[in-house]
Amino acid sequence: MPTAKVGDINIYYEVHGEGEPLLLIMGYGSDSRWWYRQIVVFSREYRVVTFDNRGTGQSDKPDVRYPWEAFADDAAGVLDAIGIDAAHVYGVSMGGMIAQDLALRYPERVISLILGCTLCGGPNAVMPDVAANAILFDFERMSRLTPEEAAWETLPFLYSQEFIDNNLELVKQSIAERIQNPTPLHSYRRQGQAMAGSDTYDRLPKIKAPTLVIAGTGDRLIQVENSRILASRIPNAELVLFEGAGHGYLLEVEEEANKAVLDFLRKHPKPA
Repeated sequence: MPTAKVGDINIYYEVHGEGEPLLLIMGYGSDSRWWYRQIVVFSREYRVVTFDNRGTGQSDKPDVRYPWEAFADDAAGVLDAIGIDAAHVYGVSMGGMIAQDLALRYPERVISLILGCTLCGGPNAVMPDVAANAILFDFERMSRLTPEEAAWETLPFLYSQEFIDNNLELVKQSIAERIQNPTPLHSYRRQGQAMAGSDTYDRLPKIKAPTLVIAGTGDRLIQVENSRILASRIPNAELVLFEGAGHGYLLEVEEEANKAVLDFLRKHPKPA
């Protein structure tokens, strides 16, 4: 099992394919298995690197404070362990927040930047509604549910009802994949506390990497206005929105999203 020692944390990672490196960063309470369908597609052209954020998957999950800066340090540490000087970086949700921090604190490590269904944090971010917020941060409710029950409860906040009704077997497969290494409750708490310390709004104009911002307009967890804010603040950022898609656009509009990402990556190869 490949792991990178970053500070006092062991971070689990995987490498798939050959080509320019593409680092994928997953979101809150989620491990790298959420990328299982993207890995197959992207690794045909790129050297895809995935890893489990601290607190998730097969990485260490200590019940201690997680400094927000540590998440970007973990990502950089994984690149160091593999011997990669710079990579394309694609982060979704909390992973997109980590990706912003990585691009700002380690600009030389980021060839291009893709920010999916994410936000800048801080007072300028648009927060979710009460019901969506409860799905994310009601830890007492979460403590009463099995990982599978919790996954089914989140479905209406990830996908449109039409997509769920028409793709039930695909949704079931996705749930089975993502609950193989359940995230403990304390990790949700620690990651949630860490996210509260993130605010890139004032620093976004300093991002130098070519940037693509993507999201679904039907996202109930991270409202689409957050993507518009990011695209307006990052110099020359491109904005692609998927009409009606939810927070789980990676699955709901899989082909369209993957195409948008690959088209962007091909336009921004690593400088010679």
